Amino acid sequence: MTQPRVVRVGPLMPFLEEALVREYDAPSLADVGSATAGLEVAVAGGGTLVGAAEMDALPDLRAVTNFGVGYDNVDVEEATRRGIVVSNTPDVLTDAVADLSVALVLDVMRQVSAAERWLRRGEWASGGRFPLTRDVRGATVGILGLGRIGHAVAERLVAFGAIIAYHSRSPKDVSWAYHDSPLALAAASDVLVVLTPGGAGTEHLVDAAVLDALGPEGYLVNVARGSVVDEDALVAALEADRIAGAGLDVFADEPHVPAALLEREDVVLLPHVGSATVQTREAMARLVLDNVAAFVGKGELVTPVG
Repeated sequence: MTQPRVVRVGPLMPFLEEALVREYDAPSLADVGSATAGLEVAVAGGGTLVGAAEMDALPDLRAVTNFGVGYDNVDVEEATRRGIVVSNTPDVLTDAVADLSVALVLDVMRQVSAAERWLRRGEWASGGRFPLTRDVRGATVGILGLGRIGHAVAERLVAFGAIIAYHSRSPKDVSWAYHDSPLALAAASDVLVVLTPGGAGTEHLVDAAVLDALGPEGYLVNVARGSVVDEDALVAALEADRIAGAGLDVFADEPHVPAALLEREDVVLLPHVGSATVQTREAMARLVLDNVAAFVGKGELVTPVG
């Protein structure tokens, strides 16, 4: 039997796991013990840490292919130091994440989820009137991180009549208003949509000051990483009515959600499902397999990061 060159690090989609085992006889890192010689390519799920310890356990590692557009679970700096290249799965999940981002904007402003819960509780049948909500048309939506997904979100919201503003590390060649800091963007926005990468460079980028700038009639939507928002500051802002509500697909300590958020009617909570459609996850898996094939065959990656 040929010595495997590919190893699975952490849980993966069944479709991807089956393909890796079928095509590369790829074992799980948890099962190989000390028999790691020759394992050159590690395939990791978006929630699986690949840091110095995992790299130490794979002395022949040369590439990490990550299932996800975000790769803050991989210590890219350490990988680069060791001459290990890293890939992700960009582009193929842009539409799914953008669609969900817009859905959260609509939900927090029109309170779709809250209205449904209100009806199910019998409030309508009892003669109640659901409170008025806010229009998306005419609202200023601030996009924090105008990358591929941020641009797709902005284009979708323009169709709803929203006014777009944004902040990125540098101005883009777009007609939308640029703000030079998250604080300035929040102050100009009715809704702040967070779409930045995760990692140390963006940790708590949305802090108490940014939330205060968003104001008591402003909404926060986070479809990036839980680490980008100071979760304690967010809870405090909601409890003090310093912002109007939030739509969250990501959290600081997944799958754990702060208890203070669970019972709030002004918060929409989703279990990190931004890219979770059948078509998108299959496309992501195929791109991972393309990266593995390219590296095994030619020593190159299709979608390297950095």
